[in-house]
Amino acid sequence: MTSPSLWQPFTLGRVELPHRLALAPMTRNRANPDGTPGPLVATYYGQRASLGLVITEGTQPSDDGQGYPNTPGIYTPAHIEGWSNVADAVHAERGALFIQLMHVGRMSHPDNTTHHRQPVAPSAISADQDMFTATGPQKTPVPRELSTADIETTIADFRHAAASAIAAGADGVEIHGANGYLLHQFLSPNSNHRADQYGGSVENRSRFVIEVAAAVAEEIGADRVGIRLSPSMPLGGINEGDIESVRTQYTHLVGELAALNLAYLHVHHVGDDELLRSFRDVWPTAVLVVRYGRTREQIADDIDADLADIAPLGKFALANPDVVERLRNDAPLNDVDPTTLYGGGETGYTDYPTLARV
Repeated sequence: MTSPSLWQPFTLGRVELPHRLALAPMTRNRANPDGTPGPLVATYYGQRASLGLVITEGTQPSDDGQGYPNTPGIYTPAHIEGWSNVADAVHAERGALFIQLMHVGRMSHPDNTTHHRQPVAPSAISADQDMFTATGPQKTPVPRELSTADIETTIADFRHAAASAIAAGADGVEIHGANGYLLHQFLSPNSNHRADQYGGSVENRSRFVIEVAAAVAEEIGADRVGIRLSPSMPLGGINEGDIESVRTQYTHLVGELAALNLAYLHVHHVGDDELLRSFRDVWPTAVLVVRYGRTREQIADDIDADLADIAPLGKFALANPDVVERLRNDAPLNDVDPTTLYGGGETGYTDYPTLARV
């Protein structure tokens, strides 16, 4: 049986949540080629609105932010219109929608973008990762190093994307600073070799992340902004060093971000509970924690240990649009079909059976 703590209501920023569950952001590659989310995307998120806080898949804030085929954007009028339909679908089922703003940086390939330009990054260092493209896997190329003027433009892109999300009817945005993407690339010493104010020291490597968060908070209100971090996460060729280096980096970063009074901190956690506890001690608002490999019996563990306020669900929610009802009633869960995770149509996306259909 799930812990009673899961079913307590919670106030997050401007929204009232009915419980402590949420939908974790998961890339599904179902947007149109121009990045516009279509009707199927609205159906998918609307189906999962009972999770209360619905955090979307990574959504690029600009052309340069795209890394994978058929990922959504939130920077054109067409994008706003498409996300407006998603927001309506979620709100109709009494959920709150936060659009995750994800700039992939060097985790891209020219074949996957509309402009076919070289990817951008803090430094001209390839992630050396296999990237899926229409012609099969290809290695990520060496990216172009962002100039200081480019950095200013990128921050402005995040600001514009956040405003576009609110114009679409979203309740807020989540800034993706994790999982090997652009903001994480600035934080990591193996991907950031800059010699200016954005590289070198812990303070300098943190600067871009802080400036993005501050700009977005200024644009739409801090209580509409969350941020996701993943200390020590080795995705995308990232290596942040030993445990003490990681603790030094993130203690500084989270302390600076805490001063912005954002709506929440979302930690994609890989196991340093001492560091997680330090975040909890300084963060003034909500903390969300996702861990790999949780069983359904462990979903509330971080809440019960006072390490988190909310437990976002990934694969459980992906395969079970009515996962809240299933957990409340101790009902069995559908298994995920891994062959339908990325791309395609409704199969493995909007056709997972609910208890009512069973």
